[in-house]
Amino acid sequence: MHPATQARLQIHFCVLLWGFTAILGKLITLPALLLVWWRMLLVVAALLLVPKVWRGLFAMPARMRWAYAGIGVLVALHWLTFYAAIKLANASVGATCIALGPVFLAFIEPWIARRRFDPRELMIAAAVVPGVAMVVGGVPNGMRIGIAVGVLSALFVALFGSLNKRMVEHGDPLTVTCIELGTGTLFLTLLAPILPHSGAAFVLPDRHDALLLLVLLFGCTLLPFSLALVALRHLSAFGVQMVTNLEPVYSIVLAIVLLGEQRELDYWFYAGVVVILAAVFAHPLLNRRKHRAEQAELLGVAETHSLIE
Repeated sequence: MHPATQARLQIHFCVLLWGFTAILGKLITLPALLLVWWRMLLVVAALLLVPKVWRGLFAMPARMRWAYAGIGVLVALHWLTFYAAIKLANASVGATCIALGPVFLAFIEPWIARRRFDPRELMIAAAVVPGVAMVVGGVPNGMRIGIAVGVLSALFVALFGSLNKRMVEHGDPLTVTCIELGTGTLFLTLLAPILPHSGAAFVLPDRHDALLLLVLLFGCTLLPFSLALVALRHLSAFGVQMVTNLEPVYSIVLAIVLLGEQRELDYWFYAGVVVILAAVFAHPLLNRRKHRAEQAELLGVAETHSLIE
């Protein structure tokens, strides 16, 4: 098989695995904060077993460690609000809100990267607005707070994706991941006592949740992260973005098949999803000539749900 073809298949497989993240978030019974805390803690524990991570930690200047630690707080807030949106609404709503990430990027990235604002990106942002309105109109009233939290999660993913892009060449990816998730774990530990209904005591998950957390750790985090790093060597930035844009689609289809969520949402919701995704897919079409160096950032925006991309 040609390396480029194999790489495309690997990225599709990675995005499919990331699509399960929202499903697992719904199936795990832990509150959102505990779910994220355990996910981060387990990933950090696994990374600390890798000698390369320790070498990277000792070699990195203290100033850079603090910078990545600050990004780690944003990552923790993103994951916390993402899973909270799923708990407050459902997996389809959470995945749809994350698709708004590129819209926020249209405004945030020029500010962080100190480049000129691109009017074409404003067009994408404007095109998403009616889609969001239809999504809001297509969910029960009790789920609308979940949409608000999910939109906040998309804002956080745009922030840390832009910052990671700016600093992408200053550290080994695994080392950076360890710093960011380690800081995120500490931040959530300090945040827990002041959040209502967060579960102040970090109790051990039961057997059901522990098994699903391990699937989330290895199947939706470490495995796709490793495969994606290999695949990125053979793909263009445009190709990667087109595939990663499919993550909300995979999540919504999986939610329908596995959770039967189509019974909770009406046709206005799915019409709004189509409008949002059409705008998101237009983003790489308008920017397909950008440099290959953007590849690392593209995964950062897409994940909800890989490692610290």
